[in-house]
Amino acid sequence: MTQITIEYMIMIPILIMQIFLFPLTTGIIMNSWVDARRTLALQETASHLGSSMQQLYSSLNHDSISAGNVTNRLNTPPFIEGYAYTGTAALRNASDLNAARILDVNLRLVGTSIETTSSVTLGNNVLWGNTTLMSNSTSAGISAEKLQNGTIRLAFTS
Repeated sequence: MTQITIEYMIMIPILIMQIFLFPLTTGIIMNSWVDARRTLALQETASHLGSSMQQLYSSLNHDSISAGNVTNRLNTPPFIEGYAYTGTAALRNASDLNAARILDVNLRLVGTSIETTSSVTLGNNVLWGNTTLMSNSTSAGISAEKLQNGTIRLAFTS
């Protein structure tokens, strides 16, 4: 009879601990999976934005295209799992003697700590307008202006 009592005395705290431990562990694991899923969706959106900018630049960079403005409405989701996102970009010189410039597109989910960056290579005749993308704006897009000297100025529209 005393053996059964000792077994219960050992097992009851372990069972009580499992009642609290399993839901806590499950919550932690699910939160990390949700963050990973949101990060992946944000990375795909940043990659799409970068690709759109690169295509717009390449289209305007041809000699047969005269000076003018082009605006491209984005085909990106306005929300990722209920969160809007903001975007910024910055130009930097490539390491190979200014033969190209790299545009780093940075997206951040508003209300979370999730952030990602996508980089695209453009020519040395590109400028970036210091603008911010708001994903939930009805006019979110990319604008490009080809100047008379062949320089192409890219910017977000919101």
